[in-house]
Amino acid sequence: MKPLLPTAIAATFLALTALAPVSATAGEMAMTGTFTGDNDHITTGGVSVVKTANGGAVVILDTDFSLDGAPDPKVGFGKDGAYVAASDLGVLTQNTGMQVFVVPASLNVDDFNEVYIWCEQFSVSLGKADLIKANH
Repeated sequence: MKPLLPTAIAATFLALTALAPVSATAGEMAMTGTFTGDNDHITTGGVSVVKTANGGAVVILDTDFSLDGAPDPKVGFGKDGAYVAASDLGVLTQNTGMQVFVVPASLNVDDFNEVYIWCEQFSVSLGKADLIKANH
């Protein structure tokens, strides 16, 4: 059975539902992108950055997300082709499927224009998604 909502919207809804204790009302889609692989890695799928009603934000790897595997993969932001180590959002818990990462209050998502899957062990990008501001 196919979902009634497009995948990214469904993922956003599920993530915001999971965050219901954090935010009583729905968030606002801020940016979206699609991963491409780097450094001979295959990384695919969508990503969304959603601002929550309480002033926070989450990064949602879509249900179609996939990484071919690597040691110590993490999720973080970058700007203009450079990964920003201080933006580390946490360890990728699985190589496929939807995952949600809470953005610390110390980070302003508007300061970045990319989401990275980063290999901490070798200090290389495994994949990058250029972010496009969502239409409101």
